[in-house]
Amino acid sequence: MYDLIIIGGGPIGLACGIEAGKAGLKYLILEKGALCNSIYNYPINMTFFSTSDRLEMAGIPFMSVGAKPTRTEALEYYRRIYFHFKLKVNLYEPVDSLKKENEHFEIKTSKSTYSTRKLVLATGFFDLPNLMGVPGEDLLKVLHYYKEPWPFIGQKILVVGGANSAVDAALECWRKGAEVSMVLLGDEVDENVKYWVRPDIMNRIKEGSIRAFTQSKVKEIKPQEVIISTPLGETSIANDWVLAMTGYKPNFSLLDQLGVKMSLDEKRQPCYDQTNQESNVPGVYLAGVVCGGLNTREFFIENSIAHAEAIVKDIVSKSN
Repeated sequence: MYDLIIIGGGPIGLACGIEAGKAGLKYLILEKGALCNSIYNYPINMTFFSTSDRLEMAGIPFMSVGAKPTRTEALEYYRRIYFHFKLKVNLYEPVDSLKKENEHFEIKTSKSTYSTRKLVLATGFFDLPNLMGVPGEDLLKVLHYYKEPWPFIGQKILVVGGANSAVDAALECWRKGAEVSMVLLGDEVDENVKYWVRPDIMNRIKEGSIRAFTQSKVKEIKPQEVIISTPLGETSIANDWVLAMTGYKPNFSLLDQLGVKMSLDEKRQPCYDQTNQESNVPGVYLAGVVCGGLNTREFFIENSIAHAEAIVKDIVSKSN
């Protein structure tokens, strides 16, 4: 019987493990992939919006070459955190089911079954892409994750979306010799795109290097073309690859299995007490961006690290 099991081995899950260890709790972190799996799946050349000092945890300095760390620097930092605190993490062990049994929780994974008195969901939101729901989205040429531009040299690429991931993909692929078009819901790319990148993409669109279909949507994806609905009607463009950078969402199924209530609006925000992060299900705590539901722009690593201390403090106080 564990005192605490944490689902999710990202930065916030690791922070919860650190606090649990400090408090003398018997804990375990379950991670379905690699350590900090979401960050590992970020684009290889990605630079964080936050500065490295704001991502620090547990008093361990985060050193980076520039003020804003890269994906590789973040992975190295959290690797050092993992070994420094000797964190108890089971990697590559996805959770299959969760249920409450009287005063404890039963967790079945791909490898074993565990029991715990308290449970933390720190599962992030990078696991399930928001699908466009159009014919042809299941074609192998449609990708919802982007790593690097090299596979797309000399290819006709359609990037769907106007946020940071879409802009990064469009610019990188264009600079490596891809013919890049973008489909944007609004009049231009997202105003929240990283401030040092936004002028670049705006200028590339203005000069015609990257073609942008504004106020438009993908209607259908075919093996060699894409049909786009625009304000002037439907148009077809030749296409080799579609990079659907349409955002991601939390794994709501885990919340549903436990009976965590959601808001009834479009945000689907889980119900929890902001003073201690405990959900409407006693003993189930939420940490990190999962707290925002579909509102993924409110919670970040830098403002979610504090969740770990609040959670463990509450668990300890209720066990005394």
